[in-house]
Amino acid sequence: MQYHAKSAAFAGLLCLSIMGSAGAQKRYDPGATDSEIKIGNIMPYSGPASTYATIGKTEEAYFDKINAEGGINGRKINFISYDDGYSPPKAVEQARKLIEADEVLLIFNPLGTPSNSAIQKYMNTKRVPQLFVSSGAAKWNDPKNFPWTMGWQPSYQVEARIYGAYILKNYPGKTIGVLYQNDDFGKDYLIGLHEALGAQAEKQIVIETSYETTAPSVDSQVVQIRAANPDIFINITTPKFAAQAIRKIGEMNWHPVQFLTNVSVSIGGVMKPAGYENEQGILSAAYLKDPKDPKWKYDRAMNEWRAFMTKWYPEGDQEDASAVFGYGVAKGLEQVLRQCGDNLTRENIMKQAANLDFEIGVYLPGTRIKTSRTDFAPIEQLQMMRFKGENWELFGPLMSGEKSS
Repeated sequence: MQYHAKSAAFAGLLCLSIMGSAGAQKRYDPGATDSEIKIGNIMPYSGPASTYATIGKTEEAYFDKINAEGGINGRKINFISYDDGYSPPKAVEQARKLIEADEVLLIFNPLGTPSNSAIQKYMNTKRVPQLFVSSGAAKWNDPKNFPWTMGWQPSYQVEARIYGAYILKNYPGKTIGVLYQNDDFGKDYLIGLHEALGAQAEKQIVIETSYETTAPSVDSQVVQIRAANPDIFINITTPKFAAQAIRKIGEMNWHPVQFLTNVSVSIGGVMKPAGYENEQGILSAAYLKDPKDPKWKYDRAMNEWRAFMTKWYPEGDQEDASAVFGYGVAKGLEQVLRQCGDNLTRENIMKQAANLDFEIGVYLPGTRIKTSRTDFAPIEQLQMMRFKGENWELFGPLMSGEKSS
């Protein structure tokens, strides 16, 4: 009897030890429990950038789908998304609310360079992930100084380096004129372009002209660049000004090789109003599969996206690339959370986000989502495209804009 009692006691202690070990494997920070993961988000549902609101709505729909399928590692996603009206002070207010009142585990895919710039120091001081920022500014890839902030889409510098490499290969020695927006957006492109051209930049770039976002038009800047007579015109502008510049070049009967930034390739918002007759042969680059491109009509991943939209976001526009973007980045967060397992600490969120190497089907074939502890730029590949007729046509190989070491 004594032997059996000791055995039973030992077995009990062993059981408690195993249970304790299992319990110890679960690690949580605010926003995570056995049943829930609270995710914060800041999106311009109103204001001048409200056309991007569909990104937040797509993400919400995707997490609804995940929850209906049982959640991630048995936990449901509680997606809390607030409007900042594309206003930096409002973004700060909403970030504080999400972290201090709602106690979210992280803030995911907040949109816009100004809003994210306003909250970046706060997020890093609080040691809360500012994960997969929806902006192409290069500053989100600075793990040394801002280890709690990570971007997602290809940066403006990455894109510009691809254009620079393309010019060196296909237009060696040709002169370049640059129109750029006088802010971080425009200056990031200039940095990337100069990096790619290297020693040739000083010889090839004959004029760089900036404009302010408050200006009514860029016609005078285009005339100024035309006077320098460059062979290549690089159009680093947001949609309104991109259309103006393209139209003005057409009016002047000038025919340089034209490059247009990816943020202004919208057919409805830029190309159509600028006049299709003025745009034949314009070059740009892409990283997402365009839902309007007939090339992807029978693509498996795009058909999965269409089925998702039909069931979970029926009011969404299936021709809007922003809905493809929102779906793709939500899949990115899903991957991070699955890699975290039961260790849902903020530190582990960033550790797993910095350890990605996989593909998401709605990106162009061959595009890898890849990060490391020293590289917080998940996507650094794009493919060149040319405007022909009334559509963009992809051509050539996938190109990397990763900075040379």
